[in-house]
Amino acid sequence: MKIAVIYNRDSKSVINLFGLPNLEKIGRKTILRIENSLKSAGHQVKSMEGDKDLIAKLEDFMPKVLKGERPGLAFNISYGIQGQARYTHVPSILEMTGIPYVGSSPLAHSLALDKVVAKMIFRQNGLSTPDFVVLKEPGFPEPDIQYPLIVKPKNEAMSMGLRVVGDIQELREAAQVIFDQFNQPVLAEQYIEGREINVGLLGNDPPEAMPPCEIVFGSEGPAIYTIEDKRGKSGRTIDWICPAPLDADLTLKAQELAKGAFAALGCYDMARVDMRLDAAGNLYILEINSLPSLGEHGSYTIAAEHVGLDYAGLVNRMVEVASARYFGTPHPPIIMAKEKDPAKLIFSFITSRRDLMEKSLQDWTAVSSRTSDPVGNRLAMEKWDAQLRYLHLAPVKDLTDGRSVWTWQSKAGLEKGTLVIGHMDIPLGSDVPRGAFRREPEWLYGEGIGLSRAPLVMLDYALRSLRSGRWLHRMPLGILYYTDEGRDCRYSADLIRKAAARAKQVLVLRPSGIQHQIFVQRRGQRKYYLTIEGEPRRLGQRTRRPEVLLWASQKLQDIVRVAKPKDRLAVSALEFKSDHYPMLVPHRVHMTLMLSYVDEKAAGKAEREIKTILKSDSRYDILFEAISDRPPLKQRSANVRLAQSLKMTAGEWDIPLKQDTSLWPSVGGLVPARIPVVCGLGPVAKYFYTPREAVSRTNLVQRTLLLAEFLAAQTKNRK
Repeated sequence: MKIAVIYNRDSKSVINLFGLPNLEKIGRKTILRIENSLKSAGHQVKSMEGDKDLIAKLEDFMPKVLKGERPGLAFNISYGIQGQARYTHVPSILEMTGIPYVGSSPLAHSLALDKVVAKMIFRQNGLSTPDFVVLKEPGFPEPDIQYPLIVKPKNEAMSMGLRVVGDIQELREAAQVIFDQFNQPVLAEQYIEGREINVGLLGNDPPEAMPPCEIVFGSEGPAIYTIEDKRGKSGRTIDWICPAPLDADLTLKAQELAKGAFAALGCYDMARVDMRLDAAGNLYILEINSLPSLGEHGSYTIAAEHVGLDYAGLVNRMVEVASARYFGTPHPPIIMAKEKDPAKLIFSFITSRRDLMEKSLQDWTAVSSRTSDPVGNRLAMEKWDAQLRYLHLAPVKDLTDGRSVWTWQSKAGLEKGTLVIGHMDIPLGSDVPRGAFRREPEWLYGEGIGLSRAPLVMLDYALRSLRSGRWLHRMPLGILYYTDEGRDCRYSADLIRKAAARAKQVLVLRPSGIQHQIFVQRRGQRKYYLTIEGEPRRLGQRTRRPEVLLWASQKLQDIVRVAKPKDRLAVSALEFKSDHYPMLVPHRVHMTLMLSYVDEKAAGKAEREIKTILKSDSRYDILFEAISDRPPLKQRSANVRLAQSLKMTAGEWDIPLKQDTSLWPSVGGLVPARIPVVCGLGPVAKYFYTPREAVSRTNLVQRTLLLAEFLAAQTKNRK
């Protein structure tokens, strides 16, 4: 499980610093001991300050979970940075953002910190606590209460401002210090002469009570545990005796009193109740610490040792009781290697490897393989080939040319199975700056991360999960990767058609848009190269022919009018540039035209109309030629049925999936008409073909799970 240890120590990262600052600090040694204790139990641990950046840090460490996946947990030991009720600040953030956490709720912390409210609740529940008065401001009349009294701030912890007073003069002096230093009312309660007893609590409904501890103060100074004692600055030695030397009845009474206080304030998971025991054997609750110190020598950890919990055992037991409270069981269900249910094994495998997937994605974005880089593409394919061979997929020689197309198959072969198609090349020009990998709470950024790298990592981990359950070798499966997406598949098209013809169905790993689409139809696309050339001439020179640049612009307007939106036919110029000699006007124009279409007949007719427009004037030398043709992926009932099967699998895991059509072409159009095909199965991505290209962190895991579960279901149905 991912566990974030949240504390407050050094950071002052807030919008403004004002109000009462936190005077409590947790030791670095304690933070490290908690980390190591959690790691020893196999948890993935990261420590972080509970400041204004906490939400972003948590999102980065533990992104949104999938249906049925246990979220990460926060181990909250934060005292807050500033203001009142500081213990509530981090738990409130965790509640708002939906992160389970160890420890009490904001409400219980606020009640425990407000000593007056806590004492009122204790009395309402029949729990003994010393008599008290609240002094709201200087100049208060002498209270009607028996001396000696102990004074403390109304809303502080850690024994801050604690002092025993014997008369009104000492009371006014001690209260004034609290008014000045803490700017809050003063609690003055009757001082109980006697022994100080602490009872640690661990668990819920009801909590387990640890053996009572007694604090031994020695002969010097007051018999109270001051802030100076806790910080080792009082000059005296404080000892703990655990178990406290109490008879069985008194021990049980102290434990039951502590449990009553825990329940009365609605605490969770852990607490420490401080009491006084007078000479007559009466116990009085002083306060409850809803965030007991986990310091190595504190009474809470000392008591835990006496019930068989060393430090690591105590820390991990806290995680267990919090997990039981949130999830109904202290441990995740154990999935044994012999488990036969693919869903459970695949889900467990993939969701437990989020970080490894992101690390793999980071590594792949560092591999250069733009379309124009044949060496980079070859090296990338060698890396991918090694991984697929490791998964026991074998190359298919007659479907591999070693230049543009590589194909592998499972032991069961490709015939009548599923063919998964992806591309290795990143279709970016040399003029586009390289995008470095970086992580945000919801998105991962990097070179070609959405177009190429995330679909590849998704496929990799889907295959790994299937291999872990021993399904991969049994399923008919082919993997085809090509390296000329940026050249409109002009070299790979024939082998893609040939491979697809052997399959029962085809899945294309193009990325999905932010609407979580998969595509059952994509338009075709033709590209043309057009050159128009005239005679070079000087500026202002009169001729019967208009300038080439002006004539070409006019013809381009006529060409664009060939588009027929009703027939889903569009024409546009991708590039328009000119050549000229020094001191002469342009004499040659170059254009790249794109024709987007659904119906091949309509596209052919539009092409003929464009040629007619260009032949309307013979005064220029015109070259018009097709440079690529990507056929459309037509919407067929078989494609829709395949999409529905994917949507059913997605629905089982609450993975959003929407059937859609697209203007952009893909290799899906190369698949023979009789073979069902769905495109856009890659993760949700945005900012395609730019340095800001990004992929959704959550959807990367979701689509990996979807692909693996779908393929496993095909094997199950085949059996």
